[in-house]
Amino acid sequence: MKKRSINIWMTLVIVMCVAVLAGCGHKPSETTGIPDKIIIGMDDNFPPMGFRDDQGQLVGFDIDVAKEASKRLGIPVEFQSIDWDSKEAALKSGQVDVLWNGLTITPERQKVIAFSKPYMKNDQLLVVRSDSPIHDKQDFSGKCIGTQEGSSSIDALNRHKDFQRSLKDVKKYGDYVNAFMDLEVGRIDGVLVDSVVGRYYMEKKPGKFKVVDKSLGEETFGIGMRKEDKPLQDKMNKVMAELSRDGTLSALSKKWLGDDITMKIQ
Repeated sequence: MKKRSINIWMTLVIVMCVAVLAGCGHKPSETTGIPDKIIIGMDDNFPPMGFRDDQGQLVGFDIDVAKEASKRLGIPVEFQSIDWDSKEAALKSGQVDVLWNGLTITPERQKVIAFSKPYMKNDQLLVVRSDSPIHDKQDFSGKCIGTQEGSSSIDALNRHKDFQRSLKDVKKYGDYVNAFMDLEVGRIDGVLVDSVVGRYYMEKKPGKFKVVDKSLGEETFGIGMRKEDKPLQDKMNKVMAELSRDGTLSALSKKWLGDDITMKIQ
């Protein structure tokens, strides 16, 4: 191999290594057990919890809460968009330190993830177009619905096998926004969606959609961490309790959701 080729090859290896390291979470301190910087894994198309505005900036309820928690912890945070369908793998591998973006606490996830105390309520909504002849869950027999791959909506479907079997098809999307776009143009008959996302999207498109059912599950959101990161979990619980007691969570909920749907944290 010529010297020039060797140099080029070595340069590429270095660049790749730097890129990999840049995307990794920080190792916990040997003294505190907490990293000196927290990499937050998120889906950047999950309004109003975390998404990009018209200028491409990350905004949303969870973004604001994480920034406030960062100030009180005295630890900087960095937001990293990940494939939400592979979020558990990103956390376990150390690519990110926490999962914080409308993450539903489920028994399945609790087997592999340590959660903070729950901080927000959530439901699963069945949404259709406002002119749809569908009026309830039973009317979906033989119909096609859309939902987000890797979301708690999939878990809700798996818990309601009779309803799942009654459907003609379940189309899975990378995010709910694209599911709503297909619903609006008639490619699917309905969307099964987290209530915080569904209601936010419906407010942005007044008169376009209606909720026909919300019986598929009541849920709560939490911050996901590795099971071995107990010191970080304890710190997060403490600072989230402070944000709950002083009204910060309530104020941010009203800002992004129009109402306080947060939970009291002790």
